[in-house]
Amino acid sequence: MASSFNRVILAGNMTRDPEARSLPSGQALTKFSIAVNRTYTTKEGEKREEVTYVDVESYGKQAEIIAKYCGKGSGILVEGRLKLDQWEDKKTGEKRSRLGVVLENFTFIGGRGQGGDEGGSAPRSRGGNDSPPSQPDQGGDDVPF
Repeated sequence: MASSFNRVILAGNMTRDPEARSLPSGQALTKFSIAVNRTYTTKEGEKREEVTYVDVESYGKQAEIIAKYCGKGSGILVEGRLKLDQWEDKKTGEKRSRLGVVLENFTFIGGRGQGGDEGGSAPRSRGGNDSPPSQPDQGGDDVPF
């Protein structure tokens, strides 16, 4: 039997402000969605764009950083694993499912952020969920990069 490999890397822009909350254990959870664009040309030579929307979950210190420094339009590169959520619709009784990403690492990338069009990139978050940014917070709501 072949071994499994579950890894995704996506770059896009947040479609809405991140939703942050704490789990009963006290661990931070931030959920957000990104739009990933693909441009292609048809046989007739017409340029088209295809947009895919992907739901992402982040936990721990990474979740706190994303909630604090990102907003609708922020550019982000996420690395993680695919996760299939399945449930039964309470109204219709139909089985439902959603494929999303559980974030393991991320990098801020250029794009619109909460503070305007500054863009830029932050140090890549590595290792466990407790990896803080490598530059200290300079107070207020300034982004530390």
